[in-house]
Amino acid sequence: MRDVFHEQLDAVFDDLTAICGQVEVAVRRSTEALMSGDAAVAEQVITDDVEIDRAREKVEESAFELLSLQQPVAGDLRVIIAALRMVTELERMGDLSVHVAKIARLRVPNVAVPEGISDTMTKMAETAEDMVRRVGQIIRHRDVSAAIELGRDDEVMDQLRRHSFTQLLGDDWAHGVEAAVDVALLGRYYERIADHAVSIANRVVFVVTGEKPHRGEL
Repeated sequence: MRDVFHEQLDAVFDDLTAICGQVEVAVRRSTEALMSGDAAVAEQVITDDVEIDRAREKVEESAFELLSLQQPVAGDLRVIIAALRMVTELERMGDLSVHVAKIARLRVPNVAVPEGISDTMTKMAETAEDMVRRVGQIIRHRDVSAAIELGRDDEVMDQLRRHSFTQLLGDDWAHGVEAAVDVALLGRYYERIADHAVSIANRVVFVVTGEKPHRGEL
């Protein structure tokens, strides 16, 4: 019975890894729509989000079944609860990608990101996508070292976010209030995707070690 239980638990983590792949695609496509002004790509991101929602529901059902039927001991219970929290964060990352796509769609046929700040926004998008990709590998391999490294690298996103504000508030900003609001929101969305990735990585550390990472490790 315990072997079956752990096989089912591993299957839950396989599903989490798969959802991470879906989120990675959503981040990449929403950025494509944003930078190109492609309404069709934006619509695809918005439509495909229902698949992430369904995948979340599957993980939740599997986790609740394990809780109700297998009566997990303390260590296994910790893993199941962590999986439930991780899948919620993954769904939110998908939702944030939808927010990016909706801004892209709103500004069609124009592009929401002004040329002067497009380099910064592109770097933020690339950083967010990379962090999602890496957290998928962290979940798959339950890699504590990679999880801690991801937490440290989040500073790259924080620096880009600060730089975007410097550009927005500069005297030479000439793109108006609407563009400024779009850029501020987009920066927040990408930053939150990165934050969720770090949070998931921290949960993997907790699953493996039973301890939360210390601030000095991040």
